[in-house]
Amino acid sequence: MKKHILAIDQGTTSSRAIIFDGDQKIVAVAQKEFTQIYPKSGWVEHDPEEIWDSVRWAIGEALAKAGLEAKNIAAIGITNQRETAILWDRKTGKPIHNAIVWQDRRTASVCEKLRKAGHERMVSRKTGLLLDPYFSATKIGWVLDKVRGARRRAEAGELAFGTVDSFLIWRLTGGHRHLTDATNACRTLLFDIGAHRWDDRLLALFGVPAALLPEVKDCADDFGETDPDLFGAAIPIRGVAGDQHAASIGQACFMPGMIKSTYGTGCFAVLNTGETLVRSKNRLLTTIAYRLDGKTIYALEGSIFVAGAAVQWLRDGLGIVKAASETGPLARSSDPEQQVYLVPAFVGLGAPWWDADARGAIYGLTRNSGPAEIARAALESVSYQTRDLLDAMHRDWKQAGGETVLRVDGGMVASDWTMQFLADILDAPVDRPTVLETTALGAAWLAGQAVGAWPDAETFAARWARDRRFEPQMDAKTRKAKLNGWRDAVRRTLSH
Repeated sequence: MKKHILAIDQGTTSSRAIIFDGDQKIVAVAQKEFTQIYPKSGWVEHDPEEIWDSVRWAIGEALAKAGLEAKNIAAIGITNQRETAILWDRKTGKPIHNAIVWQDRRTASVCEKLRKAGHERMVSRKTGLLLDPYFSATKIGWVLDKVRGARRRAEAGELAFGTVDSFLIWRLTGGHRHLTDATNACRTLLFDIGAHRWDDRLLALFGVPAALLPEVKDCADDFGETDPDLFGAAIPIRGVAGDQHAASIGQACFMPGMIKSTYGTGCFAVLNTGETLVRSKNRLLTTIAYRLDGKTIYALEGSIFVAGAAVQWLRDGLGIVKAASETGPLARSSDPEQQVYLVPAFVGLGAPWWDADARGAIYGLTRNSGPAEIARAALESVSYQTRDLLDAMHRDWKQAGGETVLRVDGGMVASDWTMQFLADILDAPVDRPTVLETTALGAAWLAGQAVGAWPDAETFAARWARDRRFEPQMDAKTRKAKLNGWRDAVRRTLSH
């Protein structure tokens, strides 16, 4: 029986293809970055054709590196940047506009108008989300209103909408399947997470024609097969989940109370609440963790817009490092007496603040402050924001009491300095797994177990292995002082 699984990990800055063998070990990785487009301040776009080209290239390259052919792959699992919106022509498959990325803030005024009109309570009750430009619905409306004839064509059924997973499925299947999964659907502001359907009232509120929308399936399901002409043979697509949901699965967070946090471009902490749909009173998001065999598992999520992106800013914006790996040693060399805080609100602040108009700021600078102190402040900001999220989670869900152990993944967790500071600020253990590619692993598991090539959830969870546990070492007085300084910096940064 074929055991190799191909995971497509389509992220915010690059597309990757990772091939796993039957023992869930990585055989080959191929990665290709693509262009970040910034038409105006606060606007972020991607070229969908460039995304597609990068994915297709990465799949071919990974197969070549592994010495495998398409016929050797049991199934494909897809995980993707969420909330990013693409609209395309159903006949030609061509996008009618660039993808509007999850980071994009162009529809902040639309969200504010809807909020002032009193719609947020209804929206939150149905979707678990807040009115924020982060999500897909207002992006769809913007494209329909700005592209000539788009709204008329959408209502006539000539156009299709999808998050990136849906667009890739369309392209991979040669335009035969217009599908998404529950985890991506639940991030659009259009999907009722209790009733499990696209909601007519929400569609009317955001002005989105139902004819645009894909069919919603379980995370492990039949998403069609790849066009044989693409890679030489048809490959079944059997797993789909948004990146943070896939990472929770890859971290084997199958039990209520388990928490993972992924440190990529942004930071996303997800707390499994089981079959209980917990409504946040602390401006966290209620979301679908995953849906398997028609059974929905829910989660509370805290979304931080800037984590690794702060390190990219140090490298590309300020030029104080040439590689991300330099930030840890640089932070370690900083003056410990200086309390410098970076509030990385480059595209607004996410949970639990949800301030779309806030902008980045640095506090506590002196004449002695330099690159080392700024680098340290950038890395520390991620830990402070994580602490804010976990505090809110514990207030929302009392069952999350007791000792919290945070499972971490993503590019930033390779830094021992950053992970130790995270444990210190959380006053909780931080577990780094042996397999850091947890997002891709989660997508691969969905596909692998769907075709019977990989083990069930219980066996998969038993194989999860820890590389290192970081225990808190900071004294309570120091921790309190640092957190007070952070909270003061955030208060000064908020726009209202």
